[in-house]
Amino acid sequence: MNALLAFSRLVDKLNLLVGKAVTWLTLVVVVVSAGNAIVRKVFHTSSNAWLELQWYLFGAIFLLAAGYTLLKNEHVRVDIVAQKLSQRTQIWIEILGVVFFLMPACVLIMWLSWPVFVDSFVTGEQSSNSGGLVRWPVKLLIPAGFFLLVLAGLSHLIKCVAFLMGRGPDPRERERGKTAEEELAEEIAREARAREAAAHGGTQGGR
Repeated sequence: MNALLAFSRLVDKLNLLVGKAVTWLTLVVVVVSAGNAIVRKVFHTSSNAWLELQWYLFGAIFLLAAGYTLLKNEHVRVDIVAQKLSQRTQIWIEILGVVFFLMPACVLIMWLSWPVFVDSFVTGEQSSNSGGLVRWPVKLLIPAGFFLLVLAGLSHLIKCVAFLMGRGPDPRERERGKTAEEELAEEIAREARAREAAAHGGTQGGR
């Protein structure tokens, strides 16, 4: 189990590194998207290469960050029934979900997408659009992204087993930091209170 937990920590570090790198792609997408829009509106021209780069980056964000998202327990869970069960039962559900649903689906997609990438790479496939980009890098994102998700699933599985053995915490627990939605809700509440206080102060001043 110690060796498995060490492997799990190594996988988590890899997905954490990839996840942090991918977050910067969001900024790049914003810059590229804004640049495309400005050039199109101001200069009445556009580039298929830059438009396709925007699509490629979107794909990279969603595919490469899948393992990171699982690591952070941010994937959507429909657990209306499961949340009423005991903690150990919920962990068993996690294990069954990883073994019988997550892993087979990810491995199948990797297996089917790899020949597509190889064929694109060997033939030097180019975009059908004039001035477009080569296709194989974006096709490589599919097996690469699901490979990272498989690793994250194995890490999650190890941590689930470790919890059942009393060797680790509940792997479904999220970090204590507030989510973006919680921070937004608090900001909205603060602004509402500030407006109410300003309105109340104005009413009293009018009197």
